[in-house]
Parts: sequence; structure tokens; C-alpha cells
Amino acid sequence: MASSYSQSKLSLTGKITDAKTGEPLSGASIYFPDLRTGIACNSEGMYVIANIAAGKYLVEISHLGYASINETIELGGTTQRDFKLDPSVVESEGVTITGVSSATSTKRTPVPVNIIKREDMFANISTNLIDNIAKTPGVAQVSTGPAISKPFIRGLGYNRVVVVNDGIRQEGQQWGDEHGIEIDEQNVTKVEVLKGPASLMYGSDALAGVINVISVLPPTVGKIKGNISGAYMTNNRQRNFHADLSGNNNGFIWGLNGSYKAAADYKNKYDGYVFNSKFNEKDFGGYIGLNKNWGYTHLYLTNYDQRLGLIEGDRDDVTGRFLKLVNNGGVEGEEIATDADFKSIHPFVPMQRIRHFKIATDNSFNLGKNRLTFTLGYQQNQRQEFGNVLDPEETALYFKLSTVNYNLQYHFSEKKNWKTTIGINGMEQTNSNLGEEQLIPEYSLFDIGGFVYTQKRIGKLTLSGGIRLDNRSLDSKLFMNGVDVKFAAFKKSFTNVSGSAGLGYEASKTVTLKFNLARGFRAPGIPELASNGAHEGTNRFEYGEQSLKSETSLQADAGIVVATEHVSFNANIFYNPISNFIYYRKLGAAAGGDSLIVDGTQTFYAFRFAQANAKLYGAEFNLDIHPHPLDWLHIENTFSWVRGKLSRQEDGSDNLPFIPATRLINEVKVELLKKGKTFQNVFIKAEADNTFAQNDPFTGYNTETATPGYTLFNAGIGGEIKNKTKTVCSIFIGVNNIADIAYQNHLSRLKYGPENLATGRVGVFNPGRNFSVKLNIPLEFSNK
Repeated sequence: MASSYSQSKLSLTGKITDAKTGEPLSGASIYFPDLRTGIACNSEGMYVIANIAAGKYLVEISHLGYASINETIELGGTTQRDFKLDPSVVESEGVTITGVSSATSTKRTPVPVNIIKREDMFANISTNLIDNIAKTPGVAQVSTGPAISKPFIRGLGYNRVVVVNDGIRQEGQQWGDEHGIEIDEQNVTKVEVLKGPASLMYGSDALAGVINVISVLPPTVGKIKGNISGAYMTNNRQRNFHADLSGNNNGFIWGLNGSYKAAADYKNKYDGYVFNSKFNEKDFGGYIGLNKNWGYTHLYLTNYDQRLGLIEGDRDDVTGRFLKLVNNGGVEGEEIATDADFKSIHPFVPMQRIRHFKIATDNSFNLGKNRLTFTLGYQQNQRQEFGNVLDPEETALYFKLSTVNYNLQYHFSEKKNWKTTIGINGMEQTNSNLGEEQLIPEYSLFDIGGFVYTQKRIGKLTLSGGIRLDNRSLDSKLFMNGVDVKFAAFKKSFTNVSGSAGLGYEASKTVTLKFNLARGFRAPGIPELASNGAHEGTNRFEYGEQSLKSETSLQADAGIVVATEHVSFNANIFYNPISNFIYYRKLGAAAGGDSLIVDGTQTFYAFRFAQANAKLYGAEFNLDIHPHPLDWLHIENTFSWVRGKLSRQEDGSDNLPFIPATRLINEVKVELLKKGKTFQNVFIKAEADNTFAQNDPFTGYNTETATPGYTLFNAGIGGEIKNKTKTVCSIFIGVNNIADIAYQNHLSRLKYGPENLATGRVGVFNPGRNFSVKLNIPLEFSNK
């Protein structure tokens, strides 16, 4: 009887109004994150959600310009609940699904989580997804021009950050520098950034945190919704086009989307146009599924295809202008790049093509009042590098990475304020080399991890934590280069126990305190274990080290969240000691001095991966002041600082590499016409983006140099055009780097490009002044 009752058709009905005026809030949203379903209020503020099984659910009630309500509701029949939303100029509480077993209020999670919504990303100027979210406190990007950005969280990146897209862990040779994260930026609904070890839920590699990209958010029942959008940027002539359409007919959901992005070479005051920084990208995807009282089942498909140039940075000695490779009658030569070359959106050799295909199914089944969720995905990543101007179709490098991801979780029904989940997840992966050269061996890998996660609410206190056991098995294949062994065959197995324990305490209605202690781990990657070759763009010939152990960390986080009607403040401090931190060290020759390797016509220093203890510590805060009675005025300040050190010196330096410079962003924002008839939700903003000098680089082996500080001034204006109650379009016009400052970010790999002998400047500089305009036309129909 219990099982049949739990799966009987229940409903939740009610009305949502303005808490101060009592007016109904047409279009307010009621959403069940764990059920992937929701509905919008009608013109009278009324709503009805049916087809829901009995149980306890976290419900998110939201409306633009109002503070969201996150409330746990127990359904056991037809339930009526009315909600009153308070007008608010800042969102103080959200719902996260990152690093937890089920949807949780951000106030109750012990680890810091930032949520970046689609409308926030729309009001930014960016060339890729990671570039868009890099202003989040504690987040930075290692970039190689406008198309390539790798996410860093609190000074750690590459295989120490896990990227998740719609429940599937993204796998695409993330140890490499020369490509981004292979996700369609224009189709993203929101991004959740978890800062701190998340190995409990994600296993190996989530040592620094998680970037959770959510693209699929089905429309409310009875609606067909979509968007047609476009953007243009003047600096690199980048143009973006996107369209999506999705529907929900009594629980049958579907969606289609497609995007196109193309850019010519970017420019700055010192370099002019930077040759071969161009790129183009074509993406498409879709989904179908069912949301019923027994649960849901969804099927997703995405395809990503990007072509981008590789910036060499070579220049003519006399003029300082960039050079391009040419085919002179079967002989490789160089010529000065022309204006027509700069304006083209089609990359020149050397270039690469990145393709990423993914198909996945996401399922949830009600078993009585408990719930079983299962996610299964297949993804194939193909990276081709073309470097021969005499034969442009020759693939110098061709990685083909195939991954099957799985995640099975059993969620026990909430009892006496206990919420507990047990689960098993992991992946199976194979890598093939199809190109003329090989940087890493072919290999197969299998990950499996089992965990238990629980959460207990005791009044204003929320305790959460769990424990996990992981095993990674790696089988690296033999590769012969003629009669020589290029990669020796070997097998490795890594086992680790990780976990976390934390609390969130609502000290008052406006103040929440947080603390978390988490153990994370990362098994050594295949390049660290098995490299045997020159690392292009550096002076290093790298040898892997098969005896490497797993990195482990024990990070402590403490934070405070203050949310009042006129001030919001969020601050976090952390300390992250890492055992067996993996880095490279220079090898000495048997006869003394440095070990040198001759590879072709070039000579390289020999390096081998090694391990030592390390520590990172830092702080972040965000302060948003909207003084009464000037509620239309925002004064927002965002600060990030991190320091990283090795336990011993390497070539005279004990600083960790890739540590971002301290950053302070000051923004003044004016919001107007909240209830305007033709123009609505208009905003004007001005920003000073202050990046301090990084005087603590890793100088060992000439890896990094100090980087001077700089300030960039940015501005923007945007809003909505309305026709009665419907939004006709949203528009944003902005400019970055108004003063056209010539600067180099410390984490830009182009900083270490060749010297311009005509000027004496080393490397390539970041983009100069950039104007942008964006337009989004929302579509909405009723399919009742």
C-alpha cells in the first residue's frame, strides 16, 4: 500500500504574491530541482503542479526582482501552499546540486558555492564560457588567446578541477593547454562553482573544486519556450548566433538547440592584430524525456566542433610584424601576415580541430518514498593538430578519447531531518593515438568509487558529510618508434579514502556561518606517469615517473554570509595542504651540469615529474551595498587572493606555478524602470577591474616571471523591451578595457611567446578595447 500511495498522482496548488503590496506575481516560477520539473504562475499568480509522487521535496520559488524562497514541502495528497515574495535588489539564496546528493539551499551547504545565471552571463563581455565566469571570487583562467581558457579554482587547475555538464563529468584531455572545455557557451542556463575538494561525490581530480555547467532546463508544463540570440564584438570581429526551442506537454519534454561562433584575429595597442588567434565553432544538441509521477527519464545529445589557430608569435626581426608559414613550391617558408589574413575566420597552419560528441541518459525512479537515480553517458573527444604547411591535412597529433560515465545513487526518504544517500560512480576510458606524433601512450582506465553522504538538520544547524572509497586501474600500452621503445607498457592501480564533514549555522535571519573540512585526492595523470618527449612551446623534454603517488589534501574552509535588505556580504578563508604534490624538476647529467636532449634540430633541458608537499591558502569576499532609500544603486566589490608554496625550493624558488594575481573588482550599478511599460529592468554599470602585481612567480627553470599590475575600466548598459506583459527582447551594449590598456595577465601562456626584436617586448599581450552588443529574443507559446 505504501508504494502505490507514494506513486499516486498528487498536486501542489497555491498563489504567489508580492509580500508588501499583495499583488499577484504573474510568471513567478515554482521549481522542484530533484524532479527536474516546475511551472509558472498565471496572470492571477495562481499555479497547479500535478503528477508528483508523495514525499519531501525542496521547492524553489523565484521571480525576477524578488528574493527567492527555498522550502522543503511534504506532499501526501492535494496540498495548497501560498507564498509571499519580498522585493529584493540582490539574490541572497539559491539552490545548488553541486557536491551534494540532492538539491540543497546554498545557505545550508558547508562549502562555498557560487551560482552564475544566464542573465548574469548575458550582461558580460566574454569570448568563451570560462572567460565569462572568471570574475567569480576564487576563479581564474589560464588562457592561450580568446578561444582557449582553462578554469582554475583557488590556484589549482587542469586535472585538479572537474567540469560537469548536465550530470556527466566532462572528459577531453583536460591536462593539455591548447584547448578549452568543449561546451557550447551560448546554450548554458547556469553555472555552479564549488570551491574546495569534492572527491566525496566526484572521485579523483576534484581536488580544487567543480565547475558544474547546466545546459538543459526543461520549460514548465504546458509551455513551448525558446530563444533567438546574437552578439558581436569589435576587437576580433567575433559574431555569435544561437537558437533553441523546447517544450513540455503533460510531462513529455523535448528540446533542440544550435549555435555558431566565429572570430578573426584579436588586437591590442602593442601587437596590433595577433596572427592566427582566430577560431570558428559549430554546435548542436537536443533532448527528449518524460516527467511523470513515477520519476523521470531524459536522453541528451550534444555535438561540439571547433577549429582554432595556434599562436606561434614569430615576427619579422626588422618590422616586428607577425609571420605566417607558407608553401614555396614544396619548401616551407615564412611571409609577413597581411590585413586579409588578420580578418579571416579560418585558421592557418598550425591549427587544430576539437570535436566532442556526447550522449547521456539521466533517470530518477520513485521506490516507495525513496528514490533511485541513474546516469549513464558516452562521450568521444577528438583533438587533431595540423602543423605541416606542405601538407595541411596531415595530422601531427590526433587523440581519440572515448569515455563511459556511470552514476548510480539510492536516496533514502528524509526521516527525522536525516537525508542520506549511498552511491557508486566512475568511468571507463580509452585513448588512441592516430597522428604522426605521440605525446602520451595509448591507454585504458577504469574508475570506481562508492560513497555514503548524509545531512542532518537540527533547528538552525545543518550538519553534512560522508566518506568514499575509490580505485583507479590504469593500463598503459607499449609503443615502438622503429626499434626503440617510445612508451613502455605498465599497469598501475590507485586506491584512496576521501571524505568531508561540515556545518552551516543560521545564526540569525540575516547571518549564516559555515565550516567544512574535506579530504580530496587526485591520481597521477597519464602525462605525469608516461611522458617521453618535447613539450612544445617550452624548453623542456619531459619524462614521466611511474612511481608517482596520488596527491591528497585536507582543506579547511570557513565562511560567513550576511544578507540584509540593503547589504549582502559573503567571505571565505581556506587553508589547503597537499601531500605528494606533482610538479617537474630538472635532471642533472652524469658528468655534472644539466642533462640535455637533442630532438630533431632542437636542444631541450631534461625534466622528470617529481613530488613534494605543498600548501595553498587564501581568502575571497563579495560586498554588495544598495543603500536605503537608493535601492536602485549597487556598489559591489569582489576580492580574491591566493598564495601557493612548495615545501622545498626548486632551482631557487618555492612558489607554486599558475597562482593568479590578487584581484579586486569594483562595480557601480544603477537599476531603473523595474515596472516600466516599454523599457523594463534597465541597468547601467561601470567597473574597475584591478589586478595586482604578481611578484611571487615560480622562477625555477625560467618557468615564470613577475607580472606587473594593471586596472581595466569596463562599462555596460542593458535592459528589456516590453509589449504589454511580454518581453520582446533583451539587449546589452558594453565595452571592456575602455582605456585600451596594453597588459599581460599572469596566467596568459602568450606572455611567454618570442621576443619582438623590433620593440624589445617579450610575448604577446592581451586584447585591447572591445565593444560588444548582444540581443536575445525570447519565444513562448502555450501547447495546451
